[in-house]
Amino acid sequence: MDTAEILALFDRQMRRDTLADPPGARVERVGKVVRQVGVEGGWSAVVWSGLDQATARPAIAEQVQYFTELGREFEWKLYSHDQPEDLGELLLAAGFEAEPDEALMIARIADLPDGGGLPGGVRLHPVTTPADVELMLSAHEGAFETTADWLRPSLLDMLAESPRTVSMVVAMAGDMPVCGARLELHPGTEFASLWGGGTVPAWRGRGIYRALVAHRAKIAAEHGYRYLQVDASDQSRPILQRLGFAALSTTTPYVYKP
Repeated sequence: MDTAEILALFDRQMRRDTLADPPGARVERVGKVVRQVGVEGGWSAVVWSGLDQATARPAIAEQVQYFTELGREFEWKLYSHDQPEDLGELLLAAGFEAEPDEALMIARIADLPDGGGLPGGVRLHPVTTPADVELMLSAHEGAFETTADWLRPSLLDMLAESPRTVSMVVAMAGDMPVCGARLELHPGTEFASLWGGGTVPAWRGRGIYRALVAHRAKIAAEHGYRYLQVDASDQSRPILQRLGFAALSTTTPYVYKP
C-alpha cells in the first residue's frame, strides 16, 4: 500500500470533499476551509484546511467568529501533516483547547487477515433497537470505565436516521455486553470508518476486538469499500498494526467553546 497516495486520497475524499454526516447537518466551503455545521447539539468542526503562514490566523479568526455568532462549540480537527506546521500553536493562541492525540490508521480491506472467530460463549448481537443501544452503551462504560451518556443521543440518531450507512454490533457473553463497535460507510468515497471496539477488562486478550474488526471489514467489502480508517487510541493501535493497519498521520481535536 502506497501510504502517501492513500493519505492524499483520504484528505481529498474524507476531508476536502466531505459530505455532511448526520441528517440536517451541512458542509460549507469558505476559502481554504471546509467546515461541518451540525444540527443543534450535534458535532460541528473544521474538517479540512489548506492554509499557510499568511492565511492561517485570519482563517482561524473567521471560524471563531462564525461559530461564536451561532453560539456553537466546535472542533478544529487537525492532522499532523496539515500546514502551516505551527497551526496547532496558532489554534491554542486563539483560545482552543487540545484533546488527546489519536493515530490515523488505514488498511486495505483485501489485505486484512481473517478475524479468527469469537471465543467460546461469545456471540454477536446486531444493534437494531433502542434497547440494543443501551447494551452498546453498557459495553462502552465497562470498557472505558466512564459514563457513556454523552454517546446515547448520537447512537439513537444513527439508528433512526442512518441505518443504511451505519452498522452497530455488540459482543455478548451470555447476557453480558462485553464489547460494542460500529461501522460507518461514507458514500462517494472508498473509505469506511471503525469506531468503538473497547472490550471490558475481564474479556480482553481473547480476540474479540480482532473479530469485530473482521466482522465490520466484511460488511464494508460487501458494500464495495476498499479501505478501513480508524482514529486509534494508544490501546488499539498495537492491535491494528498487527492486523496490517498503517499509521499515516496523527489527529488532534482542538476544541473552541464560545
